[in-house]
Amino acid sequence: MSDETNDLPDRLSLDPRSPHYDEAVLSKGVGIRFNGNEKTNVEEYCVSEGWIRIAAGRSRDRFGNPMTIKLKGKVEPYIEPANGAAQRPDEDGAESEG
Repeated sequence: MSDETNDLPDRLSLDPRSPHYDEAVLSKGVGIRFNGNEKTNVEEYCVSEGWIRIAAGRSRDRFGNPMTIKLKGKVEPYIEPANGAAQRPDEDGAESEG
């Protein structure tokens, strides 16, 4: 897993206007673990400074961009598996009979 983390940049943004936007990396599917919890609504992250930006509800600035909140903590980016969450068992721990 450390090889995958080394491939990811220290800072990455979803906004195409940002200098930290990298479409090639984002196409691989990047996941973020923040303070031990998996986050799905991260707009931007920085590992070395230890922060993420998440959207603040439906709020927009005067240019129509989503308002964001900066949260500080331990940031762990990773490349998501290709098959996603399809292999997760049901809530009771058993696989579905299909």
